[in-house]
Amino acid sequence: MNFQQLRYVREAARQRFNLTEVAASLHTSQPGVSRQIGELEAELGLDIFVRSGKRLTGLTPLGETLMPLVDRILQDAENLKHIGDDYTNRLDGKLSVAATHSQARYALPHAVRDFRAMFPQVSLHLHQGSPKQVAEMLLQGEADIGVATEALALYPQLVTMPCYRWTHSIIVPPLHPLLGVDGLVSLEQLSAYPIITYEQGYTGRSHIDQAFKQAGLEPDVVLTAMDADVIKTYVELGMGVGIVASIALDAERDLGLKIIDAGHLFAINQTRLAVRQGNWLRGFAYRFIETFVPTLTRDVVENAVADNASSKA
Repeated sequence: MNFQQLRYVREAARQRFNLTEVAASLHTSQPGVSRQIGELEAELGLDIFVRSGKRLTGLTPLGETLMPLVDRILQDAENLKHIGDDYTNRLDGKLSVAATHSQARYALPHAVRDFRAMFPQVSLHLHQGSPKQVAEMLLQGEADIGVATEALALYPQLVTMPCYRWTHSIIVPPLHPLLGVDGLVSLEQLSAYPIITYEQGYTGRSHIDQAFKQAGLEPDVVLTAMDADVIKTYVELGMGVGIVASIALDAERDLGLKIIDAGHLFAINQTRLAVRQGNWLRGFAYRFIETFVPTLTRDVVENAVADNASSKA
C-alpha cells in the first residue's frame, strides 16, 4: 500500500469513477491508474469499486467505509509537508483563496494588496466560483481559505467564522419613479417593476426571496446574474430595477445609477470565512486571514478549529 494508490482511489471517487478523467487530473496513464487500484484491492482482499466490465460505476460498501480514511491519510501527509515548510521556508510558498465574485471583486482587494506587500515571495492564487464551488474547492484541497456569504456553514467538514455583515441596496436609472417615493420604499412598490438581481444561491439571494414570500408577493425577476457588475449594466439599459449588495456600490464610480437603501426590506447577510477541518495552515495563511478580518487572529482561528473538532467528537 502506498500514497500513490490512495491518491488514485480518492481521485476516482472525485471524478465520478471516470478513469480517463482521473488519469488526466493526475498526469498519468489510464492503464497505470487501473493497475494501481487493482493492486491495492488485491492487497486488501476486497473490491473498493463496483465494476461493469472494465468500467468503475460506484463504491462498494468497503469503498464507502474506506474513503473518509483515505482522505484523512492523504490530508495528514500534506499537513506533514506543510509543517516542514513552515519551519524551513516561512516566507515562501503558495496560498490558494477561493471566493465568490462579489467577495473577490469588492471585499478582498485591499487584503490581497496588503498581503502581497508583506509576503512578496508567496504565490497567491485567487479562485472564483459559486458558494457551493467555494466549499467544494476547500473540501478537495484546492483552496486553503474560502470566503462566501451562502452555503459554507452547511458543510460540517468546514470550520466557518463570521467576517462582516452587510445589506442590500436598490439601484435604478436617474429619474426612476422609485426615487420620488415619499419615505422608505416598500416591497409592494418595488415589486411593481421588473427585478434584476443575483442568481439563486449567490450574494444573499435567499434573503431577497424570503422577504417577498413572507409579504405574499411574487416579484417579476426578469434577469439574474452572478455578480453586481452585470446587474448594473442591465439596470443602466433600463431593463429593470436592480437589487445588489451594498458593498458593490460606489456613488462616485456608478455615476449612471441612483442608489436606494434597502436595509429595511431584506434580512442582514453574514459573510463567512472557512477553512477545512484538519487542514494545516501555513503561518502566512493566518496573516492573510487577519489582514482581511483583523478580529480573526491566529489564536481565534485555531480556537474555532479546535472547538469544531470537539463538537464532532
